[in-house]
Amino acid sequence: MATSKTSDTQERTLAWFRTLEPVNAADMIGLWRGSGCPSGHPLDGVLENLGWFGKRFHPNLRADALLFEKAPGKLIAIEPAYFPTRWALSFSGIGRKAFAPRLFSHITPRLGAQGTTAVLQSRMDDELITAALVYDRQTIGEVFRRSKDGQVIGKMIVNGDPRHYFFELAKVEGATSPMTSS
Repeated sequence: MATSKTSDTQERTLAWFRTLEPVNAADMIGLWRGSGCPSGHPLDGVLENLGWFGKRFHPNLRADALLFEKAPGKLIAIEPAYFPTRWALSFSGIGRKAFAPRLFSHITPRLGAQGTTAVLQSRMDDELITAALVYDRQTIGEVFRRSKDGQVIGKMIVNGDPRHYFFELAKVEGATSPMTSS
């Protein structure tokens, strides 16, 4: 159950997100490094602890929704469907533990995506059309807005859950040939 402090943090973060400008889907094409924006969500700190790199958006508007860095310059695209959303939220505390990165590195090769895992579209979010990522095999999606400093902020939406996970994406400039994936 969410505490009042967590709810307040979520509401403040959501209010801030709503002040940001929409993003054109075509502007998302490329490789992006991600980091979480703490907001009291159960996933705060989990992805970073596990070595999350970010996302890659292809010119055909398909996306590698979850990229992890298994070694410097070596990215692996993970299949999000291997992580049931409710389970991931319920056991998110384990993902922040010190042993989690080592455990995750051992299972990562078995979690690799066989292709792209989501599609980039334009969607309505709070009465604005903005870029959105729709996952192929998950009941989640993400909408994007541009912050005043030019970064892209994402809001992950899980169907049936009122909480939102927020994250920041910074474009990896000069990534004409994306970092290797394996």
